[in-house]
Amino acid sequence: MEYVKVQKRSIIEKVEMSSPNSLVLLLCSLSLYLVLVAARKEFVVDTSEDNYHTLRLTSLFPSSTCNPSNKDGKKRGSLEVVHKHGPCSKFSKDIVKPLTIEEIITQDQLRVSSLRARLTTNTSKQDMLDSKTTLPAKSGSTIGSGNYIVTVGFGTPKKDLTLIFDTGSDLTWIQCQPCAGECYSQQEPIFDPSMSTTYTNISCTSTECSALNSATGFEPDCITSTCVYTIKYGDGSVTTGFFGKEKLTLSSIDIVDNFYFGCGQDNEGLFKGFAGLLGLGQDKLSIVSQAANKYGNVFSYCLPSSSSTGYLTFGNNGTSSKVKYTPFTTLGGSLYGLELVDLYVGGTKLTISPTVFKTSGMIIDSGTVITRLPPTAYSALREAFMAQMTDYPTTTGTDLFDTCYDLSNFQSIKVPTIGVLWGADTHVDVPLSGIFIVYDKSQVCLAFAGNDNDNAIGIWGNTQQKTMDVVYDLGAKKIGFASGGCA
Repeated sequence: MEYVKVQKRSIIEKVEMSSPNSLVLLLCSLSLYLVLVAARKEFVVDTSEDNYHTLRLTSLFPSSTCNPSNKDGKKRGSLEVVHKHGPCSKFSKDIVKPLTIEEIITQDQLRVSSLRARLTTNTSKQDMLDSKTTLPAKSGSTIGSGNYIVTVGFGTPKKDLTLIFDTGSDLTWIQCQPCAGECYSQQEPIFDPSMSTTYTNISCTSTECSALNSATGFEPDCITSTCVYTIKYGDGSVTTGFFGKEKLTLSSIDIVDNFYFGCGQDNEGLFKGFAGLLGLGQDKLSIVSQAANKYGNVFSYCLPSSSSTGYLTFGNNGTSSKVKYTPFTTLGGSLYGLELVDLYVGGTKLTISPTVFKTSGMIIDSGTVITRLPPTAYSALREAFMAQMTDYPTTTGTDLFDTCYDLSNFQSIKVPTIGVLWGADTHVDVPLSGIFIVYDKSQVCLAFAGNDNDNAIGIWGNTQQKTMDVVYDLGAKKIGFASGGCA
């Protein structure tokens, strides 16, 4: 871009110094120059400040204290969201040992494998499950390690329970007494349905019981006329128990009566600390569908940094006017599929064949930590990013991340923006918090990864969604994004 400015200035100076007879020739030269610039436009890196972030190194590291968002989280149908291992979580010092980045990535890969299996027609679900059953149990969650939690109330009188929320799951479930099989350790008292005046078991002959097949992927069982659900995850974890309905309390004025959920009696595997899971998928047994009459089949969230707070809101109350929408499709029964069209680095569109993204497809997922791209697209992203980060020394990578920098000797750095063009010409910039994953100052890595091949499904992970308004409008079949969601 500096070369362009110099050439333009040189031509203008010649015009000012030239005689009238040569003016026409010089103007023609300038016109030709402008044509050539336009032809080279795609290959010129725009170094304007709009295409770079300038950040202090200290901002890459999470705070040890909670810094709640100043955004109003008390609006209708809204729940506070915190990172389950961050200082804003009431569990962070009591029962949940923070995971290392290596443990997070290991569990994240298990989730990615599980999601891919749901979307691969030539791999049976049972084969996928059997292949993971020998994995040892570790602390954390079966559905991924970089997850976010909310607190809701079950029963009458209300018992507050903290759940991981997940766009990749449908049926909401919690642990229940008397734990006829096995219950893992959780912070709050395990819910006892016999102490609630509004709990009811669901009959085996009901249409709701039959609906469990699509919500869980497994046929329901029956015990003394009571419907029994089962969910098995890709890492071998399992929850099974009674299928019931109960009063669900989001706030004092936001109550969902006759809410269908799983009352888990045998819950084994990588579950620890939290009472269960809140399913935000598209199935008719997800909380989104069950509460559609009250909230219009719309929900939104902002996933905060680990040391701040965000929100999960049902309904479109207070949705930002800045939200940009792109259509979504349904994949794997209830997953949210998006059309990824182009990627940009520093304002420049990458040269990637459109067939690359069409071949792989893409889903957005709140429980996957790191975005996975087709290797062809990831290579283009990596090369363009490195070309604009030459002022900073590279260092050794890891099993997942191969683009890492040693920033030990820097107080601040200049980072190119990363942009995404979704379907319907929807351009969204990745938040600065979604560009890096940090081991320490000597190993700061690009927070994207490539799949094994271009046919594997792409996944837009929660690291790249952090601090954004993300709005799901199931009625209109669209998902929206806006920056500054948690601020």
